[in-house]
Amino acid sequence: MLKKIKRFSLMGILTLSTVMCMGNTSVNEDSKKTKLDYFSNSESVNVKDVKADNIKSGEKVMICVDPGHQRKGNNGQEEIAPGSKTVKPKVSSGTAGVSTKKNEYQLTLEVGLKLKKKLEENNYSVFMTRETHDVNISNKERSVMTNNSGCSLYIRIHADGSENRSMNGMSILTSSSKNPYTKNVQASSDRFSRIVLEETVKTTGAKNNGVSYRDDLTGTNWSTITNTLIEMGFMSNPDEDKKLSSPEYQDKIVNGIVNGINRYLGEK
Repeated sequence: MLKKIKRFSLMGILTLSTVMCMGNTSVNEDSKKTKLDYFSNSESVNVKDVKADNIKSGEKVMICVDPGHQRKGNNGQEEIAPGSKTVKPKVSSGTAGVSTKKNEYQLTLEVGLKLKKKLEENNYSVFMTRETHDVNISNKERSVMTNNSGCSLYIRIHADGSENRSMNGMSILTSSSKNPYTKNVQASSDRFSRIVLEETVKTTGAKNNGVSYRDDLTGTNWSTITNTLIEMGFMSNPDEDKKLSSPEYQDKIVNGIVNGINRYLGEK
């Protein structure tokens, strides 16, 4: 669940010395950059979008995969959008499964790493905001990192929770057309979100809870590229919680997301 947002502490970032995987490691100096290099003090980044000519020419498209949350939350405050006076906590550890007792940050990374592998098999380059639980990266920082990474699409992976344990199904979150911070990418993000949800519901058989338009999501508001946030299901539902931890069901989620990406790019 999107209850948290976090910011890079310098110490936290310096621990992220893992070299970025940029798909083709022999291409250029980008393959030597760490995640710290992608968090720029400049928050003004050109809008990224996929060029049809690049796709047709066989040039690799880079996708950002953001497994939501992290092991330890950070209740420090950060602005929810560029220039906004509204602030929210930087990041939380998310919800947890009522049956599996698995934390959301664990589930999202499991699926995120599977998605990375599947995307690479489909000839995409992949940028991961995290590949371990022990990070300290806020939602704003994840978006700024992605903006600066050269990615064309931004997938945020989450799971839902509710006091009503009968709630089940998938939904997808994006900004509304009234959001002043996302106007350059709102239309493309809306379309991308709808396609990803349709394809993932198709592969999983999950209930389609539709698109939720949210203008309070820090990671969405700071993004300058086409993006979406998928809520894979309810960890508060005993049966769905077990299903979400099933390797077979996770594969279906991943296949649906990849199908959505392929369809979105193919229709551009």
